[in-house]
Amino acid sequence: MFLLLLVLFVVTPIVELYLIVQVAGEVGVLNTIALLFLVSGVGAWLVRREGLGILRKAQEEMAQGRIPGRQLVDGLMVLFGGALMLTPGFATDALGLSLLFPPTRVLLRGVASRWFGRRVASGGTNMAWRVDLGGQDPGGPIDVESWRDDDPPQHPELGGSA
Repeated sequence: MFLLLLVLFVVTPIVELYLIVQVAGEVGVLNTIALLFLVSGVGAWLVRREGLGILRKAQEEMAQGRIPGRQLVDGLMVLFGGALMLTPGFATDALGLSLLFPPTRVLLRGVASRWFGRRVASGGTNMAWRVDLGGQDPGGPIDVESWRDDDPPQHPELGGSA
């Protein structure tokens, strides 16, 4: 974990600054700034387009009674790609764009799915669900097996009767 944080907060900014200085030396400072803004604008447009497309596909899958697994992975990749596009620099923009373009995302999806699958299988990833009851204590664990449509929740904030 320490190595990941070191790369994230020390090495990445150094690489980005080096690349920005090199590009500015070749094409000029104003052209470099304009290029950084252009790439960020294209990235924002792609995030919107791809994100809405993924959302539509996920809704179609759920309407057919299927869990949208691939769309969830794609959505996370687009979200991460968008976050990388917000970071000024050419290296993070290149990685962000690779997560936003569907052809390269397909290749990276397989790698990400295998990595996440291994983490879950080995117990290296903890997943937890939390139910917000508006600050009220449900009086113990929620038993999802006994939930019925004719037995609404007893919390007014959740749409049930008090």
